[in-house]
Amino acid sequence: MGAELTGGCGCGALRYRLKSGPMIVHCCHCKDCQRQTGSAFVINAVIERDNIEIRQGATVVYSMPTESCGPHDLYRCEDCGSTVWSDYGRRETMVFLRAGTLDEPDRLPPDVHIFTRSKLPWVEIPAEIPAFDIFYSSVEEFWPAGAMMRRRALGF
Repeated sequence: MGAELTGGCGCGALRYRLKSGPMIVHCCHCKDCQRQTGSAFVINAVIERDNIEIRQGATVVYSMPTESCGPHDLYRCEDCGSTVWSDYGRRETMVFLRAGTLDEPDRLPPDVHIFTRSKLPWVEIPAEIPAFDIFYSSVEEFWPAGAMMRRRALGF
């Protein structure tokens, strides 16, 4: 991972640091992510909840409806409401950190683009980055071995 990764919310009341690098970084183009971010996509760094240390401030949880009808909890700064991470499916041990909340978001480029079936037509995906219409068919085949070990340790 190199130098420490830190981040926070829009107002600065919430600050966090990552104790490790993420397992994988998704660029999600689904309609839910577009609506929730007000943008063309979201960059989510998948990481163990225990590897996020809140240094100041607190989060509040908002549950959002999803196209899949599965639970999606957004963790937002209790002061300004900026979403800093999500829990898809209430896994509780693994979260999807919004990479845009990092102080240096350029340090976590996407490993993969997902849900490109709803990608906006003007978004260009680099040819060297894997992309899937929906989701990749097998986490076991796609994730790096070290990331799979970490995922299995969480019970997935």
